[in-house]
Amino acid sequence: MLQTLKNAWKTKDLRNRILFTIFILLIYRIGTVIPVPFVDAHTFAQGFSGTILEQINAFSGNAFGMGTLFALGVTPYINASIIIQLLTVVFPKLSEIAKNDKEKMNTITKVTTLILAAVTAIGYYFMLKTGDGQGNSYLSPVALGSMSWFYAIVIITCFCAGASIVMWLGERINEHGIGNGISMILFANIISQFPNFFYTLIAHVVVPTFGYENSKALYIIGSILFALVVTAILVGLFVFVIFVTGSERRIPIQYAKKVVGRKMYGGQSSNLPIKLNMTGVMPVIFASSILSLVPTILQFCGITADSEGFWGGVCKQLSQSGIVYPILLFIFIIAFSYFYTQISFDPVEVSNNIKRQGGTIPGIRQGRPTAMYIKKVLGKVTLAGALFLSIVALLPILLSHLFTPIISSILMGDFGDYATFVENSGYASFLDEASLKSLYNSYASSYKATASQLASVFTFGGTSVLIIVGVVLETFRELEAQLTMRNYKGFL
Repeated sequence: MLQTLKNAWKTKDLRNRILFTIFILLIYRIGTVIPVPFVDAHTFAQGFSGTILEQINAFSGNAFGMGTLFALGVTPYINASIIIQLLTVVFPKLSEIAKNDKEKMNTITKVTTLILAAVTAIGYYFMLKTGDGQGNSYLSPVALGSMSWFYAIVIITCFCAGASIVMWLGERINEHGIGNGISMILFANIISQFPNFFYTLIAHVVVPTFGYENSKALYIIGSILFALVVTAILVGLFVFVIFVTGSERRIPIQYAKKVVGRKMYGGQSSNLPIKLNMTGVMPVIFASSILSLVPTILQFCGITADSEGFWGGVCKQLSQSGIVYPILLFIFIIAFSYFYTQISFDPVEVSNNIKRQGGTIPGIRQGRPTAMYIKKVLGKVTLAGALFLSIVALLPILLSHLFTPIISSILMGDFGDYATFVENSGYASFLDEASLKSLYNSYASSYKATASQLASVFTFGGTSVLIIVGVVLETFRELEAQLTMRNYKGFL
């Protein structure tokens, strides 16, 4: 892989494409910190922990949590692409357009993206206006005055314009850069979260342990071991995903010999490769997008997992901390894996191609038996790939629940309970009991929030790893193809 990158850098055309891609990604990252007028949302992301908004924030490179120009990121385009792909199965006319007129299909996807961006921007504006639920709005006082409708139009227009610019930047990468534009932007957003996570891990877990007086060595060792475990899990997850992504089931094919003029052709043995993870990360994105629809709408309306009533319970169960969410996510990933495989791989067409080329699968007759055999093998491989995606998507969620109490205990240190806090803190000499309880609850709440923030990296870690590995492998395959094309000397 490094050799491929080295060879690509030596080729002037490919080097220019790589530099252009980096330049576009740099422009995008600058856009993620450009503030929108009349919006001050620097603390907005604090309430995202364990909610679907955390995924949206990760996919936007933390722009969603700060209310900047590119706050909507690539989410409207991804959702529009998913909707259009689903509609091509329902409406034959749209399916025909997708096969024969790519330019018109791209126009339909862009229009759908703008519509979704407008709807999302309106909901996002009302979330910012509502604020933290305690009367503190994330909009400036001017935007809440008598001309609030005008400021609302300005803010919503800025968010929609940002989504349009992101889509345009992705197209520029497709035309003049390397890799898929939207995938590269999504890759850059996910990678940008890693330094912040490791900084938070060191600042809130490792460093504070050096201030404990009692059991100091125990907490230092515990915090360091936790950091090592986190790093080992992430590395192991990367290795596992790379291994499975490159795995495939090969169906042997034997081509018959035939005489053309004075020469004999055919007689070679080949194989039909079926990738174990043929669908990539799409089933996970499909499933999480469907499951996030209701909670996102409810949160736009001011209803969260902590709210009372029926809809508050629905939002809680469909959040990552609920019981229903992992079960539905598992079912949807399996279902969407089969669905996406069926629309991207046709066993009948593959069987006909093999027959036209004079090939046969040993022991299987040509025509319908070959198609049925390929379909049977494809079903087994799809099930294995779907289970792999389910493990990668669900394991991080389970780990987040496991690590939250561990991190909380490390952060609390010597102040594990109220009695220990009173004994070791030294505040009992000049504070009454009510003040001590209030201070202890404040410490506990702060540490719990930090623990949730640190553990939440696992919640969307599986999806992020799948995207990172998929984008890297796809980009390097494109580089290898470009190098092969430029170094191919032809037949003479």
